Amino acid sequence: MTETVRLQPGDTAPAFSLPDADGRSVSLSDYRGRKVIVYFYPAASTPGCTKQACDFRDSLGELNEAGLDVIGISPDKPAKLAKFRDAEKLTFPLLSDPDKAVLAAWGAFGEKKMYGKTVQGVIRSTFVVDEDGRIAVAQYNVRATGHVAKLRRDLSV
Repeated sequence: MTETVRLQPGDTAPAFSLPDADGRSVSLSDYRGRKVIVYFYPAASTPGCTKQACDFRDSLGELNEAGLDVIGISPDKPAKLAKFRDAEKLTFPLLSDPDKAVLAAWGAFGEKKMYGKTVQGVIRSTFVVDEDGRIAVAQYNVRATGHVAKLRRDLSV
C-alpha cells in the first residue's frame, strides 16, 4: 500500500471542482476570499456521518457569522447526497467524489485501521482553508461525534 499524502498548515489547498447533490459543479476557487471548512466523510446516511453532518448543520449559523463556510465531500453519488441532504435538512454543499481523486489529493483516502485491520478507505478528515487558498488547519482521523464542537473551540467560534 502507498503512503498517504498529509497536508500541513501553510500548504496550498488542492484545487477541486466536483458535482454537488444537484449535479452542479462546485469549486474550491468559488470560496476564494472566504474561509471554508472542507470535511471528508466515508458515506452519507450512516450513523457517524449523519451525526457529524447534523453537528455542522446545527453550528452553521455561528460558523458563517465567523466567516466560515462548510463543504462536505464523500465518494457518494449526487443522488445519494440529495437524499441525505433532504432527509437531514442539510444547508451546506455536499460534493461527490466517486473516483476518490480529491479525497486522495487531500490525504483523506488511504490506509487506515478499522476493527484492528489495515484497510484502504476514507479517512475522516477536516480542513480549514484560509482566504488565500492555504491550509490553516489540517485534522486527520477525527471522530464523528464531538468533532464540530472541538473545531469550534479550536477556532474560537
